[in-house]
Amino acid sequence: MSDITRIGTEKRASRAVVYNGIVFLAGATAEDRSQDVRGQTRQALAKVEKFLALAGTDKSRLLTAQIWLKDIKDDFAAMNEVWDAWTAPSASPARATAQCEMGAPDVLVEIIVTAALGTTEASRIHKAACATPAGAISTT
Repeated sequence: MSDITRIGTEKRASRAVVYNGIVFLAGATAEDRSQDVRGQTRQALAKVEKFLALAGTDKSRLLTAQIWLKDIKDDFAAMNEVWDAWTAPSASPARATAQCEMGAPDVLVEIIVTAALGTTEASRIHKAACATPAGAISTT
């Protein structure tokens, strides 16, 4: 059985969970919610990249993406502009985009991804997790 590695764990959720060579990220939203959907998408994707890197992988290894938009009719094209510029060439994940009521009224986009680790990366992450103080990265 594989260990579970948790990154950025707080009371309610972890920012990322690594299990069996797969990285599962929590939803990423913008820090500056005064931005339009392009700005919020850029910020959310920067967060995605940050937590993929902390887990030991990158956007070229994305498997799936779920994108939630507050207003799909008005924001789909603008969000796709940013998404298309961000994704790794020839490495687009399986993706779904939907409209939903967001957890806060000023959130325009939320992005959730899963990605694969390489076997050497999975081993490195497990070793790093075991050597890291509780709170930053944890294993169960």
